[in-house]
Amino acid sequence: MNPAYLSALSALAGSSIGALASFATTWLTQRHQDYADRLGREGARRERLFGEYIELASKMYSDALAQDRLDDPAKLVPLYATINKLRLFATPATTKAAEAVLSRIIETYSLSRAELERPTQQDGSHDILFTFTQSCRAELIG
Repeated sequence: MNPAYLSALSALAGSSIGALASFATTWLTQRHQDYADRLGREGARRERLFGEYIELASKMYSDALAQDRLDDPAKLVPLYATINKLRLFATPATTKAAEAVLSRIIETYSLSRAELERPTQQDGSHDILFTFTQSCRAELIG
């Protein structure tokens, strides 16, 4: 084989390998960035949804404490809707904690004034969102 051809083929092969390596590196970098962006958007979506549920549940709980009974069951619709959104994006543990909050709110509506005015325990049981928020934090962190 002619040494000139060997030199030309070596140069072409080297250029091809360099171009392929550059293409592969760019493709892998872009794929990783897209994955990281998608995870960031998903985390932000969950964070907004968790915040929305916390606000709705807090308002409903304060309403349950102030009312003698649930005068309009339609008040619960936003909470049910948000729990179903949670089922789309959150872990089963977080969804279960949200359902427990809703059950506690409904239970509070059925309590009498005397039961509500009883001295509460100092164990934190008055914070109905504690377990839910801990589950949300665990989900967002890891």
